[in-house]
Amino acid sequence: MEKIFVVTGATSGIGLAVAEALVEAGAFVLGVGRSPERAAALEARLGSGARPGRLRALTADLALQSQVRALAAAVRAEVEAAGGRWLDGLINNAGVFTFRRALTAEGFEMQWAVNHLAPFLLTHELLPLLEAAPQARVVTVSSGSHYHTRLRWRDLQLRRFYNGLLAYKQTKLCNVLFTLELRRRLGPGSRVQAFAADPGLVFTDMGFKNNPRLARWIWALRRRGGITPAESAAGIVFLALEPSIQQAAEIYWKHGRPKAPDPAGLDLEAARRLWEISARMCGLA
Repeated sequence: MEKIFVVTGATSGIGLAVAEALVEAGAFVLGVGRSPERAAALEARLGSGARPGRLRALTADLALQSQVRALAAAVRAEVEAAGGRWLDGLINNAGVFTFRRALTAEGFEMQWAVNHLAPFLLTHELLPLLEAAPQARVVTVSSGSHYHTRLRWRDLQLRRFYNGLLAYKQTKLCNVLFTLELRRRLGPGSRVQAFAADPGLVFTDMGFKNNPRLARWIWALRRRGGITPAESAAGIVFLALEPSIQQAAEIYWKHGRPKAPDPAGLDLEAARRLWEISARMCGLA
């Protein structure tokens, strides 16, 4: 049976390149985007042609937990409709950067909601499907921005003093800590393996979205030295497909090679604490 993967943020940038590579590798991909128009374009591009029917596009605003849960229900329905009994992988790729503080309709800081709570909750909702697979992967896209960062435990959403870059760096550290604690909870010998991926500096448009002119100018300068989304996606697809790393001890990888994360990303007590706080924010017992 063909492998089935979910890829969030699949309508552009790294996510699009990951979805394309997985389809080319023979997988069936459920690509998630926020815009119905972009989702339709994704399905037209990868769901037809040489490999017809290998991609279905789903829409969800990952800033909202209600839509994350609805997305998980849609994934379960699509897996069943495709004749599958399990999910082979979840690529938590979607992310945002907001220069100014913005809140979701559910009251969470935008970067905290999309970059951390969404992958946390979506993984929780899809874990039964992943655990049913012979081997499954959860790959969460972090960033080198997590280095030299610490969580502001008393103000995780930076309500008192907001700095867009700090908020982003915190969520990328959360991606590493989430992966660490997910592995601990899955336990040795689990059929589900979790990795945090460093995509490197990538030439994408993420910093242009809904940000002021100064932030867009800084992002334009920053991305000049970046690699292409396809080059970055290769390392993520490796983590999703490579059978030899199913029991790998390393949690943080860059371009298909293990790399030491910041020591703060290996703090077991911090990972446990973050998990418990995140579960409460998501209304999980």
